[in-house]
Amino acid sequence: MSTQHLSEQEVIRRSKLATLQQQGIDAYPAPLFPVSHYSADIKSQFTEEKKEEFANVCVAGRIMSINDKGKVFFIKIQDSRGIIQLYTKRDDLCPGEDKSFWDNVVKHGLDLGDIIGVTGYVFITKTGETSVHVQTLTLLTKSLKPLPVVKKDEQGNVFDEVTDPEFRYRQRYADLIVNPHVKDTFVKRTRIINTIRDFLNERGALEVDTPVLQAIPGGAAARPFITHHNALDIPFYLRIANELYLKRLIVGGFDWVYEFSRNFRNEGMDRTHNPEFTVLEWYTAYKDYFWMMEITEQLMEKIALALYGTTDVQVGNNVISFKAPFERISIHDAIKKFTGIDVSEMDEDGLRAVCQQLHIHADAKMGKGKLIDELFSEKCEGNFVQPTFIIDYPVEMSPLTKKHRSKPGLVERFELMINGKEIANAYSELNDPIDQRERFEEQSKLMERGDDEAMYIDYDFLRALEYGMPPTSGIGIGIDRLCMLMTNQPSIQDVLFFPQMRPEKQSGGEAQ
Repeated sequence: MSTQHLSEQEVIRRSKLATLQQQGIDAYPAPLFPVSHYSADIKSQFTEEKKEEFANVCVAGRIMSINDKGKVFFIKIQDSRGIIQLYTKRDDLCPGEDKSFWDNVVKHGLDLGDIIGVTGYVFITKTGETSVHVQTLTLLTKSLKPLPVVKKDEQGNVFDEVTDPEFRYRQRYADLIVNPHVKDTFVKRTRIINTIRDFLNERGALEVDTPVLQAIPGGAAARPFITHHNALDIPFYLRIANELYLKRLIVGGFDWVYEFSRNFRNEGMDRTHNPEFTVLEWYTAYKDYFWMMEITEQLMEKIALALYGTTDVQVGNNVISFKAPFERISIHDAIKKFTGIDVSEMDEDGLRAVCQQLHIHADAKMGKGKLIDELFSEKCEGNFVQPTFIIDYPVEMSPLTKKHRSKPGLVERFELMINGKEIANAYSELNDPIDQRERFEEQSKLMERGDDEAMYIDYDFLRALEYGMPPTSGIGIGIDRLCMLMTNQPSIQDVLFFPQMRPEKQSGGEAQ
């Protein structure tokens, strides 16, 4: 690689690497290193009474600071569980006359960011810090790029904190190194998913997999990503939802199926939207949306308790109570509550006039359902801080939902709003194949009017319904938004290891 695009520090580190190699020192040795202890365990468990248990430890980690005292180095390394200090003395590492290892490796070969492994014994320094007295040291990985260094003074004040989102999201690996607290968010994300999985498995649900590449991008109103299958010479779509495949399994005889689905929607990016995202969907035979509301309340309670031991969770400036039951309000009543306008009997023209009156975007491509959705999103959604089920949607908004058993023109659907955002969307599922075909055909007309988020007609799904799907309730829960909520993060990028980013500017063949 040409050095013309390298920083001074990068050039120096490559020079050190070359020198080590000339001296026969492998800066990237074979991967096996028998770690026996981790920093957090040593610091929490070591006492003078237990020092025999820590007389021979083997630890490894990344160098975060070096304090050169001449013949003694105090080195702090960071492993996956925290930071620990190493007391490294020249005469311990080089007890004979030959001090070349100390000079070549420790004194002149190590940099911040290098990964080392050491053996030694644990003791407490005169300043009271639990440390490892190093007896052997091995360079395991030479770091060629300097880390952003976060410094703390003796009073605990932090300097040069790495907070730039562009850097943090694009170089998540470096973010995790210099901001180890970020790991906690992702540990909680995994705990949330495991809690959900346990909750469903305990109740007899079956976890399944369904296709990511689909011939029809069905199950939601969204713009898909399009790809091409060379062998078949036909277009395929990255899935926008897995709903229609899970319902096929209910037709096939499974009573309760679920999937953590990686979905893709070719739409905008903002702090609550990423084009690639995770949704949990489950479908349960012989249940309805009333049952689904109750079990959703139980699940949300369980997640809060698993993370924090309480149903009260701090989210921004709000304390969200996940204690059941949650409030319920119809979408028409919500619009009336926050706009003063009753839209329940309005046709498309009336709704478009209301949108224009309230300065909400409305064009000729939008049908009745899209107009009501815009009204609710703009004027109502952000007001629901505590968990609230928005229920009983107009049929035009819900082409896959069973008609309401007692309210003409509505369907049995709810969305769960928390902290001003939709977290879940659920139905009593439409299982009438004739009604479903008519709904799809209405979506097709919207597509002809230019609505590029209208649903495609999935003829195979219609065929499956004609075999007969039992009464079923289904739900989709946005895992990324749920993780934002439960970990008190303001942006979806903060709960995704590698969020989508604009391409980096290229310079000399290297991403800068």
